[in-house]
Amino acid sequence: MREALRRRPGLALRLFTERERGYCQRRADPAPHYAARFAAKEAAAKAVGRWLRWHEVEVVVDRSGRPQLSLSGLSAALAGVPEGVQLLVSMSHGRDHAIACVALVAPGQAQGPLGNPRAGGTGP
Repeated sequence: MREALRRRPGLALRLFTERERGYCQRRADPAPHYAARFAAKEAAAKAVGRWLRWHEVEVVVDRSGRPQLSLSGLSAALAGVPEGVQLLVSMSHGRDHAIACVALVAPGQAQGPLGNPRAGGTGP
């Protein structure tokens, strides 16, 4: 991502929302943060089984620092995620690598004390 952003200065405008760019640019090294968000957008598309518009899939960070996915516009409609289903995202990055995973969590799934499926549970 670092090299892609260096070669194509307008790439961040094409791939990321204003809020995402602001978040990344406030970091000492924005590239890993951009890379993690790019990975999350791709993971979201794979999780729902459809390609989505870059600016309509946004990684937002809640007050605790936990990343969340927000789908809007045509991408929200194309995703076809039923009411109550959550898109959970996990992202990680180092200086040179980033990874993200998106899970679709259906309503009524067992919830642990922190809202995580089966967290603190006693087994299946």
